[in-house]
Amino acid sequence: MLTERQLLILQVIIDDFIQTARPVGSRALSKKNSIPYSAATIRNEMADLEDMGYLEKTHLSSGRIPSEQGYRYYVDHMISPVTKFNQDMNVIKNFINDGFFEFEQLVQMSAEVLSELTNYTSIILGPELFETKLKQLQIITLSPNSAVAILVTNTGYVEHRSFSVPAEINPADLEKMVNILNDRLQGVPIVRLPEMFHSEITDLMKAYIHDFDKSYDYLKAAFLQEQPVKLYIGGKSNLLRQPEFNDVDKIRAFYTMIENENEMAHLLKGTSGGIKVTIGHENKADAIKDFSLITASYQLGGDQMGTIALLGPTRMEYRKVITLLDVLSNEMTDALYLWYKNTD
Repeated sequence: MLTERQLLILQVIIDDFIQTARPVGSRALSKKNSIPYSAATIRNEMADLEDMGYLEKTHLSSGRIPSEQGYRYYVDHMISPVTKFNQDMNVIKNFINDGFFEFEQLVQMSAEVLSELTNYTSIILGPELFETKLKQLQIITLSPNSAVAILVTNTGYVEHRSFSVPAEINPADLEKMVNILNDRLQGVPIVRLPEMFHSEITDLMKAYIHDFDKSYDYLKAAFLQEQPVKLYIGGKSNLLRQPEFNDVDKIRAFYTMIENENEMAHLLKGTSGGIKVTIGHENKADAIKDFSLITASYQLGGDQMGTIALLGPTRMEYRKVITLLDVLSNEMTDALYLWYKNTD
């Protein structure tokens, strides 16, 4: 159990280091109006805090910096929630409330605004694929030999692929098959489309389509490709501004990871309600062992969940970031609920 004096010294050291990225010494602390103790007393308390694992001593100076354990204690016990709306919080509310966006526009703009307000890298993961449902399939014939297959989900995501149409396939048969698929598959989760194609649609199609096998193979190729992960990233280069990331190898590892969308999606999946903070070596991915990752969830209509995340140094402005993530997750959930109702 930390004493009141230790708590005060620890909080001031962490707040100071977050702002300056410079080790904090006892002499500098003794000059602060908020700490009514002598430099000798502060020095003794800092040594005790170091022994307990909350502070670390650097090789470059006699000052101390917070350890990961210190940041964890700070996040869990020393941050008070912001109850009064400030300018940054109003920026988020106003940009969402001032316009009506399609789903993808809203999420991409949210990622960009969040990165600008924090100077960290923001990552927003679209709703889980297994919760994304089919809204409509279309085949649009461009010429006798070419067509575009279009897949639309209930989240507003649209994917289109161009195909060459074999001469032996009757366009009228394709149109019939697409009508059958839309009739039977609307509202089905995307990941269940292959199963539904094989188990529930085949017999029905055979009854209406003359050359079933060729048309069926064509539609499978058009619509049953793996759906890509949807990641929206803002401020990729922001971390280059942080003094602790001058190490080229650290930055290279970070960029390699962030460019791997499947790895990033795996890292962010499963976030439930509330704010989650992972600090330094608490992170599973080696590339971000020197980072802090803070995540929150948002909802799209019913129970479809997405994830908002911020990546920054362990010397992160935790109070500000946690507050902005909480505001953004609530505002996105409210805005997307209205969007979902209007498009369902």
